[in-house]
Amino acid sequence: MHQSREPRPDQGLPTTPTGSGLIGAQRPAPPSLPVPAGAPSGPAGTAAVGGAIGRLADTVEELRRQLDDAQAHAAGRSVVEMAVGVLVERLRCGPTEAAKQLHLLAEQAGSTPLELAAGLVNRAAADKISEAARDFVTRTASPASTGVGVRLRNTEADALSGSDAAAAARAMLEHALRPLGAVAVAIWAARPDLSLALAGSAGFADAEARRWRHVPPGVVTAARRALDERAPVTYRTLADAAVPSIGRHEAGGGRVAVPAGVGGRLIGVLEVCWSDELPDWSQSLHRQFEALAELCAATLEDWAGDVPEDAPGTGRLDELGRLVDGILDPCMILEPADDAFPPRFVIRHANPAFVDFAGRPTGAVVGSPLLEAYPLAAQEGNLLEAVEDVHATGTPFKDPRMRLTALVDGVPLHTDAYVSISRHGRHVTVLWRLADSTPKIARLLHHAQRLGRIGGFEEDLATREVVWNDTLFELYGLPPTDRPIALERLADHAHPDDVDAVGRFLRTLLHHRRPASTAFRLQRADGVTRHIRVVAEPVHDRLDRLSAVRGAYQDVSAQHWTEVALAATRDQLAQTEQQAAERHRLVLQLQHAIMPPTVGPRTLNNLDVAVRYRPAEKDHLVGGDWYDALPLPSGQVLLCVGDVAGHGIEAATGMVALRNALRGLAATGAGPAQLLAWLNSVTHHLTDHVTATAVCGLYDPERRRLRWARAGHLPPVLLRGGAAECLPQVDGILLGVIDRADYQESELALEPGDRIVMYTDGLIERRDQGLHASLANLVSLSEAAPREGATALDAHLDHLLRFSGADTDDDTCLVGFEVR
Repeated sequence: MHQSREPRPDQGLPTTPTGSGLIGAQRPAPPSLPVPAGAPSGPAGTAAVGGAIGRLADTVEELRRQLDDAQAHAAGRSVVEMAVGVLVERLRCGPTEAAKQLHLLAEQAGSTPLELAAGLVNRAAADKISEAARDFVTRTASPASTGVGVRLRNTEADALSGSDAAAAARAMLEHALRPLGAVAVAIWAARPDLSLALAGSAGFADAEARRWRHVPPGVVTAARRALDERAPVTYRTLADAAVPSIGRHEAGGGRVAVPAGVGGRLIGVLEVCWSDELPDWSQSLHRQFEALAELCAATLEDWAGDVPEDAPGTGRLDELGRLVDGILDPCMILEPADDAFPPRFVIRHANPAFVDFAGRPTGAVVGSPLLEAYPLAAQEGNLLEAVEDVHATGTPFKDPRMRLTALVDGVPLHTDAYVSISRHGRHVTVLWRLADSTPKIARLLHHAQRLGRIGGFEEDLATREVVWNDTLFELYGLPPTDRPIALERLADHAHPDDVDAVGRFLRTLLHHRRPASTAFRLQRADGVTRHIRVVAEPVHDRLDRLSAVRGAYQDVSAQHWTEVALAATRDQLAQTEQQAAERHRLVLQLQHAIMPPTVGPRTLNNLDVAVRYRPAEKDHLVGGDWYDALPLPSGQVLLCVGDVAGHGIEAATGMVALRNALRGLAATGAGPAQLLAWLNSVTHHLTDHVTATAVCGLYDPERRRLRWARAGHLPPVLLRGGAAECLPQVDGILLGVIDRADYQESELALEPGDRIVMYTDGLIERRDQGLHASLANLVSLSEAAPREGATALDAHLDHLLRFSGADTDDDTCLVGFEVR
C-alpha cells in the first residue's frame, strides 16, 4: 500500500556531494580509481593499503567521510529550513505549504532545493550563508571546472536518453571528449568468461567496430589491462605500447582505458583515443574520466548485448543455489550487502555438503556477513582479498593450499584447503576442499557408529534421565519412542549365564567409580540374541561426586560368529599352509639342483666362465631365471641367459623345459638366431601360456668370434681395455608370443682380455628410473670392477651383485666370460 506524505523540507538534498552532478543520487558512486603515475597526489589518487592495517585505515577514512557528509548534510538542511522560514513569513502559510512551494520553485527553475534556498536566504538576509551553501554544492569541483560540469551534465542527459551504449559513446565523444582533443571512444563490456564485447563506440569506421565486436579471453589489450589492474591504464601513444586495440591505425596516438564498475564490481571499460600524444594528466582530467566511467557503468548495467538471459553470469540467487547444491564439496554463495566499496559480503546460501571447519552448524553461518563469520579472513592474502578481486574483475581464483582461519571461543583455528572462487553476476561462489579432517569429525563419527553398530548413552544418576542415540534403540530392538533402559536394569536383559559378568561391570562402574567394560549376550524382546560389548566411564562433578555415567554399546555379533567360523577352519588352514610349504620346498630344490647359486670359474677352451645366481629375497617369489654354459660337439661354446615370466612352480617348470630344449637344439650346429626361432616354437606349442626372454651366444674358440641373438632380452655388456659398453641391440620378439618369429643375429670379434656379462633384469631394474638410466649405471659399475688377477672374473660378478641398485626383489642371474 502506498501512502501519500507531505514533502519534508530536506527532500531533494543530494546524498553525496558531487562536482559534476553526474548520476547525482540515483546510483552509488563507483570505487575511487587510483591516479596513474605522474598525477597529483590527493584523496582520489591514494592507493588502497593492503592488509589488516589497511583495513583499519579504510574504516577510519570511511567514518571520517561519513562524518563530513553528515555535517555537510546538516548544514544544507539548516539552509533549507531557513528558506522555508522566509517563505512562511512572506507567503503567510504553514511550514508544509512553504516546503511544497520551495520544491515547486526549484523544479521550475531547474535547480536543486538547496541552491534555491541559498538564493532566498541570501536575498533575504544579505549575508554570506549562500556562499557557504554554494561551496557545499561545488566543493569537489575547482573554480575552473564550471564548463566541465556543464559538459558532463549534457553528456549525462544525452547518454541516458539514448537506447543503447552506442548512443552513450556518441554523447561522451561529442560533449565531453572532443573538447579534450579525443577523436574516438569505445565502451567495452566485461563477460564472465573473461572475454570483452564492444558494447558501443564512436569515432571509428563501421568496419573497424565490427572487427573488434568480440575480444576472446587471453588477448592482452588496453581494456583487458585496465580490468586486470583495476586502475586506469594510460599510453603516451598506442604505437609505443605495443598492444593491440581498436582503431590502431585511425587513432594511434594517446590512449586511456578506465575500468567502469558499480558497487565495487567491474563490468566494463571506457577507452578514449587521441590522434596525437596523450595530453598532460591532471587531477581535473582524472575526475572527468571517473565521472565518464560511472556513466559508462550505468549504461552497461542495462546493456544485455548477445548474452542469453539464462547465462550463468546473469542467474538469480535461487538458480545459483540449485547449481551449487549439486556440488559434492562445501560451497557457499556470497552477495554484496550494498553497493558500497569495498563491498560488504554476506553469506546467502550454503550447499548440503557445506561443513564449517570451525565446527559450527550451517545455520549459524548462513545469513551472517563474511567478516562476522570469519573475521580473520580480512588478513592480507586471505579469503576476503581473493573474494573482492574475483568480484571486481570476474577472474576466477584458485589456490591449492590456502590457510583458512576461524575464531573458536577466542582461539584461532587454522586449516589448509583447496579454494576455488568464481563470480556469477553479482554473486560470488566460494568452494573449499579441506586438506585435513577437522570439519569431518562429526560426519566420520556418525558413519563410524552406523558401520560399527555403536550406540552411545548417558545417564544422569541424580535425575535418572537416560539419553540414547538412535543406534542404541536399534541394538535393543526398540522403537525410538520407547523409554531408554537404565543401567540398573541391564541384568534383566542379559542371558542368565552372563548375569554375573554384568554385575561385576556395574560394581566397578558405580561403586568403585572406575571405567569398566564387559561382553554379554543381550536377549531382546523379539527373541533375537545379540552379542554386545559395553564400555562406560563415571562422570564426577566439581565436588568429586559421581553425577553421571556415559558410555557406548557395540554389537559384536558378527565378530563372535566370525571367530567361531575361524576356529572351525583353523585346522583346514593349517593343513593348506603345510601343503603350500611343501610345494615351495620342492620348487626351491628343483631350482637349486638345476642352477646352483655359484659356479666357476671354469675354463672352456680359451674361455674362462663364471656364473652367479641370486634368488629373490622373498621365498614366494621363486622365479624362472636360468643360465647355461655348455661346450658343444662342434667345438663351440653355448652361452645363454633367460627369464620366464611369472613366479612359482609354473615359472620353474617352464624354465627347466626351455633350458633343456635349448641344449638339445644347440647340438644341431645351428646359429643363435635359428636356435631362438626353434625355441620360440617350442615355447608357443609345448608349454601352457608361457612367455620368456633370452639371449643366446655361440663362441668360436679358434676364431675368437661371438655370434649372438636376443629374444626381448637386455643386451650383454662388453668390457674392453677398462671401458664398458652395451652391445648394440638386435631385433627379436619375446619367446612364445607368436607361432613363427624371425630373429636377427650379430657377430663380434673378441680379443684376449675382453670380458662379456650376460644378465637378467633383476640385476638392474628400479621402480624410480627408466631402463636407459639403469643400463648406464650397469656400465659404470662394470668399469669400476676389478680387472686383473686370477679371480678377477669372479670379483667382477660379485661387485655387480653387491653394488647394483635394483629394488624389484626379483631373481638375478649372471654369466660372465673372459677371453684368454
